[in-house]
Amino acid sequence: MIIELWKHLSKRRRKQFFLLLILMIVASMLEVISVGAVVPFLGALTSPEKIYQHDLAQPLIQVLNITDPSQLLFPLTAIFVVAILSSSAVRIFLLYVSTRLSFSTGADLSIDIYRRTLHQDYSTHISRNSSEVINSIITKTTAVIHHTLVPILAFISSVFIILGIVGIIFTINTTIALISFFTFSFLYSIVTFIVRRSLQKNSELVAVHSTQMVKSLQEGLGGIRDVLIEGTQEFFCKIYQSSDTVFRRASGENVFIGGSPRYLIEAIGMVLIAILAYALTLQGGGFAAAIPVLGAFAVGAQKLLPALQQAYQSHSLIRGSKSSFIDVLELLNQPLPDDTNLDSLNLMPFKHEIVFKNVSFRYTPDSAWILKNVNLSFKKGDKIGLIGVTGSGKSTLLDILMGLLIQTSGEILIDGVAITQTNRRAWQAHISHVPQSIYLADSTIQENIAFGIEPGKIKEYKVTQAAEQAQISETINNLRHKYLTSIGERGVQLSGGQRQRIGIARALYKDRDVFIFDEATSALDNQTEKNIMQEISKFKDNKTIFIIAHRITTLKQCDSIFRINADYTIERVNYSQIEFD
Repeated sequence: MIIELWKHLSKRRRKQFFLLLILMIVASMLEVISVGAVVPFLGALTSPEKIYQHDLAQPLIQVLNITDPSQLLFPLTAIFVVAILSSSAVRIFLLYVSTRLSFSTGADLSIDIYRRTLHQDYSTHISRNSSEVINSIITKTTAVIHHTLVPILAFISSVFIILGIVGIIFTINTTIALISFFTFSFLYSIVTFIVRRSLQKNSELVAVHSTQMVKSLQEGLGGIRDVLIEGTQEFFCKIYQSSDTVFRRASGENVFIGGSPRYLIEAIGMVLIAILAYALTLQGGGFAAAIPVLGAFAVGAQKLLPALQQAYQSHSLIRGSKSSFIDVLELLNQPLPDDTNLDSLNLMPFKHEIVFKNVSFRYTPDSAWILKNVNLSFKKGDKIGLIGVTGSGKSTLLDILMGLLIQTSGEILIDGVAITQTNRRAWQAHISHVPQSIYLADSTIQENIAFGIEPGKIKEYKVTQAAEQAQISETINNLRHKYLTSIGERGVQLSGGQRQRIGIARALYKDRDVFIFDEATSALDNQTEKNIMQEISKFKDNKTIFIIAHRITTLKQCDSIFRINADYTIERVNYSQIEFD
């Protein structure tokens, strides 16, 4: 899995991780030096003449022109202090760099997931719960940072330090090095074996219930009007509580599992030091001769035990977040279309007609057909009305036309060229769409009309023109801040009709040559709808318009009207025929 995650990192991040690896090696070497400096330092305190006579000390003695063993104490003390401070400084710098790199990488992954998710087919979006995606982008990606990326770096760093410290202790006393390393490693291995199933179980609980928490929040807050009216606050609180309790308990258990062995291992370490001290005093030379070895072991253990604990805790965190990590990888592996990184998009030529050729559609192989063998053609510049009973497939037909849904069989031809995955975006660049339910962002009216455009690039004159055509300019001009008025989340401060008119203004601002109105005037009064349709009827002949109407009168200006029947047949009708149906 780590290799799969590595593939999603940019070249820049990979280079930074390699540099970080080098820094880890340097840090571990300084740790080794700081531990190795203990022996000569303590030796200088207890038996300076032995250090003075040692071959390794001769270069230092000659450089500093030392003539008496007692003169070694100051330079060895200085070397020891410098080694300790250098090691600590590099460790702090390593912590800073690794933490910053981990969180920067987490930001890269989160952005990448969001980009890939937005580029998925409409059928993918409607087939999964948005709570899962939102939770993965925010919560689970954060978990990957804290519980995977950071622990991996910490684990690698700990391994280098462990090997270095064990190596230096090995040069001092082979028996002590082997006993200490294998004892502590064996204890941590036993603990790891015991808790592995608990970590896996908690990993799954955290992944599932974190998603359920987001889902319950979305449902409760999204339906706040009904919640307040019906007094169902406690119902949603209980749903949230049931997931939150399990999530917190599983997370807490993972934290306990990761941190608890430290206290037992530290106690055993102190016992080993006591036993070692006793054993060394029984040997020749007494306690004074044992001090350098005992001091080196004590300092080594003081650095070795935290490194072992960090390695174990990192392993526990990685295992405990495995399920969330898998969920994040699945989203990272979502394919991106070929035209994602194109700076500009060439429009697909559309000068003559749109043709549906034997088009059929159903969502899954086991579900019922929604459209079957549709054969229709529409001339450019036509105004086309679609009518039919609820569920007859009107909106589905337009979703297929817009490339949101891919037909199960058949073709859609634009001037004889079939719409495919390759040229679909080039066709969608022709389309302005107004759905029945308008999504409005928690921003200004101007930004909602010019939806998806950076504020600095919005053309105000086009916003005003679109608002006038959508019959909402007078309402906007009566507001205190006019077009800069904030409309609240999902346009909560506007009426249903006002929201629809902003949606229509949004489509008009884009000024495409194919307009699709999917019951876009259902919340408007008769007069307002009539005024809007009169404005639309003034469009130039190069504008092709498709309308699914809530009212029959909406279709009065249409050149062609098609009725979609429940038996999959489609018939062309005229306005006078349906006016009295």
